[in-house]
Amino acid sequence: MEKHKQRKDPRFKIAVKEAWIGIGLVLFNFVWWFGFAYGPLGSESVENYQYIFGLPAWFFYSCVVGFVIMAILVILAVKLFFKDVSFDDETEGEAETK
Repeated sequence: MEKHKQRKDPRFKIAVKEAWIGIGLVLFNFVWWFGFAYGPLGSESVENYQYIFGLPAWFFYSCVVGFVIMAILVILAVKLFFKDVSFDDETEGEAETK
């Protein structure tokens, strides 16, 4: 019976949605990093590397720019999609009144 009550609790639906958003952000971050680190920029020989601020271009784009983009995406996701959810058990108040 307790399991059935949890499924109807809207907080679990919100938590699942937010977890999927987090998984999507992690996958995007990995694809971004992998694409620059092992893509055309990272697979060249060291003699042909281009440098930005003293860092190889693949590293600059995968780690430095990737970090900035992920920070912006996480801030936007939290502000636009995440909801403030109370952790208090709603049935506590009902039990006290009985």
